[in-house]
Amino acid sequence: MANHTMVNRKGIVLAGGTGSRLAPATNAISKQLMPVYDKPMIYYPLSTLMLADITDILIITKPEEQALFERLLGDGRQWGLELSYATQSAPRGIAEALVIGAAFLAGDPVALILGDNIFYGQGLGPTLRQASQQAAPAALFASPVKDPRRYGVVEIGPDAEVVSLEEKPSNPRSNLAVTGLYMFDGQAPTLAASLKPSARGELEITDLNLVYLRAGGVNVHVFERGYAWLDMGTFESLLDASLFVSTIERRQGFKVSCPEEIAWRRGFIDGDQFAALAADAGDNDYGNYLTQLSGDARR
Repeated sequence: MANHTMVNRKGIVLAGGTGSRLAPATNAISKQLMPVYDKPMIYYPLSTLMLADITDILIITKPEEQALFERLLGDGRQWGLELSYATQSAPRGIAEALVIGAAFLAGDPVALILGDNIFYGQGLGPTLRQASQQAAPAALFASPVKDPRRYGVVEIGPDAEVVSLEEKPSNPRSNLAVTGLYMFDGQAPTLAASLKPSARGELEITDLNLVYLRAGGVNVHVFERGYAWLDMGTFESLLDASLFVSTIERRQGFKVSCPEEIAWRRGFIDGDQFAALAADAGDNDYGNYLTQLSGDARR
């Protein structure tokens, strides 16, 4: 097993929401179960948490879709994970995920990731593990974007301190968008529960980030050039993400966000367990990839 150091951080994947911008494709199935090139969308955020060595993870879905996620992912044991499930009955904001997950977290720090976000880049794993082990009250991950008006925007001062945080500003103070990955200390569920719902009736994650910022406890990790951050809320962005993953995989010959491979390389499962997963994956491109990896490892 991987060595788990001081900070015992749990994970939450928020895979609820209506997916209304992807209708009618999402009328009968969750957006996070739709394929992004060769694997279900939820594999990507799960892989991000796994790269941070986070193995105890809560998946929040719509009530009527929970059974589908359980059928796909099970209890996570096959990947050395411990997966739990909870539901969000209506889209009441990202910060509500922390309220829903309060009993699961039981006072532990948390990494919260949106179910439609992909992170990719050289050195991503070490960056995430380092951030996860830092004891800062809150850590945000920012990425340069061409049109920051569509996002929460963070402004960073000369000493890497956070100067301002704004939600979808008409005159952005920087080009750094706050991505859908957040790390908080054990106070997060209590603080989230104390937020006032916004005009659209949601507990806004930006409001929670501002609470931490006013207390002076926010670190920001910027994904500079060479990293990719993609969210998949529209048909265009879903297609872009599929093409991105396809291009890398077909060109370079390895899979992006493959939970079986990450579990094996991070030591969550051993070589025999990995070989069994490869055998179970079947005679297809994904299964053949795992079989080849398993064979190479045994030489």
